[in-house]
Amino acid sequence: MKLDWLEISRGQAPLLVSIPHTGLDLAGFEEKLASPWLARRDADWHIEQLYDFARELDATIVRTAISRTVIDVNRDPSGISLYPGQATTELCPTTTFDGEPLYHAGDEPKAADISERRTHYFDPYHEALASEVKRLRSLHARIVVYDCHSIRSVIPRLFEGTLPHFNIGTNSGASCAPELTARIEAICQATDYSHITNGRFKGGYITRSLGRPDRGVHAVQMELACRGYISEPLGMVSEANWPPAYDPTYAAPMRAALTQILTSAIDFTGPSKA
Repeated sequence: MKLDWLEISRGQAPLLVSIPHTGLDLAGFEEKLASPWLARRDADWHIEQLYDFARELDATIVRTAISRTVIDVNRDPSGISLYPGQATTELCPTTTFDGEPLYHAGDEPKAADISERRTHYFDPYHEALASEVKRLRSLHARIVVYDCHSIRSVIPRLFEGTLPHFNIGTNSGASCAPELTARIEAICQATDYSHITNGRFKGGYITRSLGRPDRGVHAVQMELACRGYISEPLGMVSEANWPPAYDPTYAAPMRAALTQILTSAIDFTGPSKA
């Protein structure tokens, strides 16, 4: 069954690109929400434009148009925190990254609401990812799942100081081979941007659930600090200055590095199955 909010672009290369947080569709919950702008503020702005070159690499791309405020497809559906002891948001977030309430008092999603949203949006997204992993593994001995993200560079509630430009997450090395991590790190090192591996962001549920190096599936999350590809006002933002427009010229240096990273990920997988 075709779902109008779920976008799947199938390629033949051994690369699956997941774009889970660019969605702006609030699925009809606007009246319950404190502010539609606030509900969309923490989206991964312009990531689908930044990575649109992936189609030219013949990658498979899976994206949801549903906002992470409705349901976050990169959270553990059991409700277990991916970062115990650190501030984060839930499967169906009730606060922004900065801690502001997303819903009018009393309108927060209840258990039944969360279950319904999981059935309608979370499960189909992960079924699509699993299906594409299976298809690509039938063609290739090894594949890479690359999970695309971005976040504002300064969010005191979530992390101290200013976030590095490139934040590589491999579930502390469990989700992919060290060789792939080293390739990505080398490309980042050669740029003028800062980078870190398994720092504040080690990979969310997508990376952790799909990364099975022993089964030929290598998963990496890339969390980009927004200032690397858009003219980001650092610190708190308002409707007057957020989100900034996408400027291809401004984004070009980071886009060039990302092109190298995805190309290297494909090269890492080796020859296709005979």
